[in-house]
Amino acid sequence: MAVEAPPSSSSIFSPWPDRLRHSAIVLLVAGLALLVLVALGELSPLRAGVVFALMAAAALVPWRLHHAAISREDRGGTVPVEAPAVAAVVAGMPDPAVLLDRAGRVIHLNAAAAQLAPALRKNELAQFALRSPEIITALREAIATTEPRRATYLDHVPVDRWMELMITPVPVPTAFGGTEKCMLMTFHDQTPLRRVEEMRADFVANASHELRTPLAALSGFIDTLQGPAKDDPKARDRFLTIMHAQATRMARLIDDLLSLSRVELSAHVRPDTLVDLVPIIRQVADGLEPLARERQVVVEINLPETLVMIAGDREELLRLFENLIENALKYGASGGKVIVSLSWAATGEGAPEIRVMVRDFGPGIAPEHLPRLTERFYRVDVGDSRSQGGTGLGLSLVKHILNRHRGRLLIESVPKNGATFTACFPQPKSAQSTQS
Repeated sequence: MAVEAPPSSSSIFSPWPDRLRHSAIVLLVAGLALLVLVALGELSPLRAGVVFALMAAAALVPWRLHHAAISREDRGGTVPVEAPAVAAVVAGMPDPAVLLDRAGRVIHLNAAAAQLAPALRKNELAQFALRSPEIITALREAIATTEPRRATYLDHVPVDRWMELMITPVPVPTAFGGTEKCMLMTFHDQTPLRRVEEMRADFVANASHELRTPLAALSGFIDTLQGPAKDDPKARDRFLTIMHAQATRMARLIDDLLSLSRVELSAHVRPDTLVDLVPIIRQVADGLEPLARERQVVVEINLPETLVMIAGDREELLRLFENLIENALKYGASGGKVIVSLSWAATGEGAPEIRVMVRDFGPGIAPEHLPRLTERFYRVDVGDSRSQGGTGLGLSLVKHILNRHRGRLLIESVPKNGATFTACFPQPKSAQSTQS
């Protein structure tokens, strides 16, 4: 950063002809006035000469006090770190960045930092806004030692995010030739890297556990077809049918695992594209019509004719409603009917939300199973789930998609009276104003 230098001696004692030229009119008028007074006898020539000499000296002496005051005002303050150039640099940083003074007060912060920590305020201590113990400890050490500090912490609001904090001392030149110690805090989001590591570990663990059964079945049937059933057409056809079902189950399992991993990887990034829920639900219902006919289930769709906009990811929403409606058709088929409806309601805090309800009239779910339905690979009836082609990941995927959309899943069920799964989405402000 360039700091304005004090005026040099050459500028103070500029050439006298230049000063004489700037004061020529004043001196000319003063000389004429003195000549008139001498001619009228009001003033002696000697006194007139002395007065003119004093006026000329006053005009030529470099009085710069007023000019220096103006220069300080033009510089925009006596603290260079508060200059607009420094604010522009901090604002232009891609990561959340906060510039602090020696006492830990906020001098500048960019929009990303304001979004990460809304409690940050200029000219206030950063410790009051950043309550994480790791941040406070690192900040205190950096202020005390004026040395760089690094800290890693987990932010739980609104979703889990792993953040890395870097505190770097920044010497800023002052107007008097010295330096002022400031602290530059930058935050780096480590969530994608952490989630990739977790995704890799979870995929290996889950795949090795869940794929073991179908792989063992395929291996056994292959050995049978190569051995005792080699010349038995009936057994071969039956085994090939079972092998096809097992291969299909493995494909669904891998697809669900990959989908779940992708959603978890971007769980901390909220979708910002407005989409209409009505055509998405209708598209899913139309695609599952063959399954409904096969199970002899009537699907009743109760949707409004108007647009129902939310901030969401279209592909993930398709997968969410596909899982909910498909589960209702598979596990609630004995009721012969599935109702899909959309309504508006308010949360306990009074915030408006959009609710999509999928209700079946099947056997229902026992109360002890309800809290665990969204766990990975949790099944109420393992045999029934596998016979229906389920992977045990559908509701877990639904929960993670809703979490990314800042929504929630409500599950209500009474044994022998069906089950109701309700996906709740926060209503965006733009949609609220349009609706009102």
